Amino acid sequence: MRIAIVGAHRVGKTTLAEELLVNLPGYTLNAEPYYQLEASGYEFSEIPTDEDFIEQFNYSVKQIAKNESNVIFDRCVIDILAYLHVIDPGRNIQLLFETAQTVIAGIDLLVFVPIEEPDLIPGHQTDLPKLRGRVNDLLYEWIGDFGIETIEVSGTLSNRRDQVLAKIS
Repeated sequence: MRIAIVGAHRVGKTTLAEELLVNLPGYTLNAEPYYQLEASGYEFSEIPTDEDFIEQFNYSVKQIAKNESNVIFDRCVIDILAYLHVIDPGRNIQLLFETAQTVIAGIDLLVFVPIEEPDLIPGHQTDLPKLRGRVNDLLYEWIGDFGIETIEVSGTLSNRRDQVLAKIS
């Protein structure tokens, strides 16, 4: 099974991905494209730019296209595209959106980690809180447009883990 975890920043995607990895023997974790690119020498702008998000989008497309089984993706084309659209709403993303739809068909389960009310991450601890909120709202709008099995998780880490494990069993 191929699982992609999506959401805005600082909602607990990586923590959930790592917890799932512990509970799903034989699975591998595909780290967030930002960190993989950074480790390979890509230099990101201090303030995220269109080019930075396009680079991450393209990297994510390649990772998903590898057709590995039993993999957990920490972030994928959907949330990266949402960031791109929020920071540059005038940009025509139709071709990227269509690419995302094609690529995401290779995912078996999309796990959406939204910002919860009350927010589990206090506002003073988040980077770019307005961006975070806008991306979260856009993901809510888009999540059904991809036609794949989706689960929205909430609560504590153990609650989130159990929701995903129940869905895949």
